[in-house]
Amino acid sequence: MTQVRDDDAGALAATPRAERTREDILEVATDEFASNGYAGARVDEIAARTRTTKRMIYYYFESKEGLYLAVLERVYAQIRQVERGVHVDELAPSEALRTLAEATYDHHTTHEAFIQLVSIENIHRAEHLRQSEIILRENATAISLLEQVIERGVREGSFRADVDAVDVHMMISAYACFHVANRHTFAAIFHRDMLDPALQSPHRRLMGDMIVATMTSRPAPPVD
Repeated sequence: MTQVRDDDAGALAATPRAERTREDILEVATDEFASNGYAGARVDEIAARTRTTKRMIYYYFESKEGLYLAVLERVYAQIRQVERGVHVDELAPSEALRTLAEATYDHHTTHEAFIQLVSIENIHRAEHLRQSEIILRENATAISLLEQVIERGVREGSFRADVDAVDVHMMISAYACFHVANRHTFAAIFHRDMLDPALQSPHRRLMGDMIVATMTSRPAPPVD
């Protein structure tokens, strides 16, 4: 991490150095908010760990809430970038769906802070997240990408038509998030660490199998 000492906020401009300083602050703030929650996080601690000042942090982000929102925007942008890296148009629908599911699994199980921040924001009933037009706009791409794949699979006759993109996104997120959010309680009860390196390949494959099997299965008949 770059060590910075800036006392004159007014002298800052949009320079590479300023951008590095901003990224350093966001990196440390991500850990601080994920570890301690919004209320428990301390801007003083973030300033000390980046060797800058509260004044400098507020210059970049205006307030603690502004910094927290920037952290949320950054971590959500990272998973959306992963999804956009999957070239779904070049893959058959089933393979595209599997690749998206497995890419999400890989991201979530290696970015514990993201899962912690999502959990924290749910505790706050998404009151901060709702204020970010960037997050709301960017997250729409997660659904539009799945819609493209599902619509193509339905047209080709390989996918069922009664499950929409939001349902699929929910299933993928639920499985991937569970590995991190419930890791310690699951291990205490069942004596299995879901993030054991030896389990990652089979669990990733199971994720893909479940999603593809769901979309290629016939709907169960309605219960009278």
